[in-house]
Amino acid sequence: MTTTRRFALGALAASILFVGQTAQAEITDNEIRIGYLADMSGPYRDPIGPMGLDAIQMAIEDVGGSVAGASIEVFSADDRNSPDVGSSVVREWIDQRNVDMVTGLVASSVTLAAVQLLEEANRLGLVNGAVSSGVTNESCSPNHIHWVYDTWAMSNGTAKAITQEGHKNWYLLSADYSFGHALEGDVERVVSENGGTVVGKARHPFPSSDFSSFLLQAQASGADVIALNNAGADTINAITTAGEFGITQAGQVLAGMVLFSTDVRSIGLEAAQGLQFTKAWYYDLNDETRAWAERFRERTGSMPTMVHAGLYSSTLHYLQAVDAVGTDEAQAVRRQMADTPINDIFATNGYIREDGRMVHDMYLVEVKTPEESQNEDDLFRVVRTIPAEEAFRPLSESQCHLVDNT
Repeated sequence: MTTTRRFALGALAASILFVGQTAQAEITDNEIRIGYLADMSGPYRDPIGPMGLDAIQMAIEDVGGSVAGASIEVFSADDRNSPDVGSSVVREWIDQRNVDMVTGLVASSVTLAAVQLLEEANRLGLVNGAVSSGVTNESCSPNHIHWVYDTWAMSNGTAKAITQEGHKNWYLLSADYSFGHALEGDVERVVSENGGTVVGKARHPFPSSDFSSFLLQAQASGADVIALNNAGADTINAITTAGEFGITQAGQVLAGMVLFSTDVRSIGLEAAQGLQFTKAWYYDLNDETRAWAERFRERTGSMPTMVHAGLYSSTLHYLQAVDAVGTDEAQAVRRQMADTPINDIFATNGYIREDGRMVHDMYLVEVKTPEESQNEDDLFRVVRTIPAEEAFRPLSESQCHLVDNT
């Protein structure tokens, strides 16, 4: 049975109950309750979507199905990329289902609405899908942690490398919502800091299927680089259209700021070859990542994306923290998570800062040519490992109220 058929994509999907032992008194209602909120049917369905539940289940199985003697229950919902829908679901989870932790959190607009409710109710949010760096900058809180990536890291890796290669003039095409705006700002900053210039900008509706007029404008600008500040199906559609217009063949560089392995498969190596972009994780990094990825593929029929790996890692770290402190109280669990280094299939010596940013190495990768690829999963080569301390916004530049920069 496929993942899509296993999990209904309505407002609230069926619950998944993992029965454990008799819970300790410190665990509320004798259960750990997790909510998975994600885009199950829209542009972020393939790279995150229903298969994110499989990653969460794998983490639950790897702690033995229960922690601190408490059973673990998981709820899921399709947020439809709507802050109103997402807020309604999270409010219902808090008020009616007493959810302890919400994860997934994909569209930045949905995430920013959800984490406000989590802070008000003192529940924990583990942000894996959203990319806006504002999640742990001006919108930080003591009740959420940003795990996989952010716009500062993605632009710092890709835009810096491309600008330093001598491609100085940039055109920015951005999704017209909070994620695209944040990525646009971060790319512009990196380009400027590295001696480049932004010669033009445009914002497209989210989601969008027709990129013709936008890419014709970008092509006419004469920019060395066209930056795609979008993700998922939007990025796929934009790159496909750029190929039809012969943009890269004419000498302009196409820079995808947020690309997933699922995107490259959809585009194909012939069209995607040579694209450079930043990744938080790749299943072919080492023997450990390959082994975990094979487990995931056996379960889902597909190789995992970096967000799937992040969902596994953050859920595992959360459950291990609950087990260590013997309570599901959000602040006690968060402190334990922050006090414990992250060493798993996703990160080596990762750690959680006071602003809620999980800091870890990032990777600048390049898409292989069809001739270089050994099999259908052999998509990238690692051009450079970006050390954790270089990858993310330094705390000295943070606007987070939890950081003391006096």
